[in-house]
Amino acid sequence: MSDGATTASSLRPAVRRRRSPDLAAWLPARWSTVLAVYLASRAFSLVLLAVVWEVGHLTGFEFRTPGAELSLLDFTVSWDADRYRTIALHGYPTVLPTDSAGHVLPNEWAFLPAFPTLCHLLMVATGMSFGAAALLLSTAAGAGAVLVLYRLVDSAVGHRGAIWAVLLLCFGPLGFLFSVGYAEGLMLLALFGGVLAMRQRRYGLVLACGVVAAFTRPGALALALALAVHLVVRWRTERPEAEVRTAGTLRTPTEGPEAAVRTEGTARTEGAAWTAPWHVLPRRELGQIVVAGLAIAAAGLAWPVVAHLATGRPDAYLQTEMAWWVDYVGRPDFVPLTPWFLLAGRWLGLAGIALVLALLVLAAIWFTRRSTLRLGHETVAFTASFALYLVAVFLPQQSLFRLLLPLSPLLGAPAVSERPALRRTLLVGGMALQPVAVVLLWLYVAP
Repeated sequence: MSDGATTASSLRPAVRRRRSPDLAAWLPARWSTVLAVYLASRAFSLVLLAVVWEVGHLTGFEFRTPGAELSLLDFTVSWDADRYRTIALHGYPTVLPTDSAGHVLPNEWAFLPAFPTLCHLLMVATGMSFGAAALLLSTAAGAGAVLVLYRLVDSAVGHRGAIWAVLLLCFGPLGFLFSVGYAEGLMLLALFGGVLAMRQRRYGLVLACGVVAAFTRPGALALALALAVHLVVRWRTERPEAEVRTAGTLRTPTEGPEAAVRTEGTARTEGAAWTAPWHVLPRRELGQIVVAGLAIAAAGLAWPVVAHLATGRPDAYLQTEMAWWVDYVGRPDFVPLTPWFLLAGRWLGLAGIALVLALLVLAAIWFTRRSTLRLGHETVAFTASFALYLVAVFLPQQSLFRLLLPLSPLLGAPAVSERPALRRTLLVGGMALQPVAVVLLWLYVAP
């Protein structure tokens, strides 16, 4: 057959493989894009809140928070936001409320002061109501949080992973929390900002973010632990360079080339066994890391001390937090690393304990996957530390879903963002579950 002959196969049209549409390809890598996604999600959440409030109002539903039936704005400052209102207007109680048996009842000491203090300052400066101040602060802080989240993930895995992390957070089941008077937006802004500053080696900013987080919501200790991991990683990765520099300084004018080579090899061998961090890292940066870590840890442990000094009870904060445990496990003594097993064993027996162990194994596998590690050691160290914090001190309740929000950077891992079916399922599923969450976790019980 000649070169110019036409074959049947050459007449067939080229078959192009169909590719699933990717929102990341349609959304430009700009900060304005991230804000547009966030504003679209706020409109989505506010519509859901308005519909639920209107239906509840028309059907005569008895709202759990007094005054929530008055207006949509009042509805958005229900539950914990009502506690923040009390703090913003009246401060903290100096005498803990107790029942007839002397047990501490739930009270405002369980809520940290940064968010209500900022609301109070905004109210004084503008004359607006608490509801307006809380909603404005929550929404603005949420916008900052998603911008920092985008930059944090983008710097590690690129635009696709970053924009999908933002989409899945904003349109997820708990996305409505950025449109109510909760401190989640401020907490995420501080935590994500701290992790990003750690990656950029701006340790003064890490310290500032950590202190703000420590007085916004519990969990800032995870940032201090992540700093410790960051220090170890920097020491291990930069140690070979320091050994080479050390070896280079061992040449002397009186020694020949053979002696220099022999001395360099000896230095490398000895350095591989142990090289102190202050011989590896710049001393100024080492000092900043240590000071920031210790200061954040101190800030994270400070609130129980403040509660003690204000109320005269050394266990004021601990007993206040455990007052929310009564309906689930009674009044046990607090032992770190046991709450999850305590709850699971109480309700499911040995099967529950086995379930918790299985979850811990799955979490360890996820945090050590190559896809997760691509997010960078700072992000992995922080999210793993925060997960460890939850297991160590938190009793799983309906608010567990809200407390998992600091793990959102994991949504940008390639194992999620590069799988079209998975990311599409998570996005659609999150949007479908958000109205369910608004009804169950805002209308009936606190999220």
